[in-house]
Amino acid sequence: MGTSLLQVRVETSLKDEASSVFENLGIDISTAVRMFLKRSVMENGIPFRMTLPKQLYSSSRGLRAMQELGDNAKGNGTSDMTLEEINAEIAAYRQEKQAECQ
Repeated sequence: MGTSLLQVRVETSLKDEASSVFENLGIDISTAVRMFLKRSVMENGIPFRMTLPKQLYSSSRGLRAMQELGDNAKGNGTSDMTLEEINAEIAAYRQEKQAECQ
């Protein structure tokens, strides 16, 4: 069976870090790449999970969510509650629920 030359360009720091990992595993980069390629053939795809987040984070989306929460708090009259008032309301609700369960 013949062989082919495969050249890949990567950052030096990435190559050095990967070499260190592979060295600790007792293999070299060439062996690691061959393992990756063989496993790709076996799996008929990339041999590890490749997914994107359902929604990418954006600061503007976060700010809109915070604004919406603020608007909802104003709408239901809770926007100027103190932490003590919020905690008291939570405690009262928990007591009410606990009484219902007994």
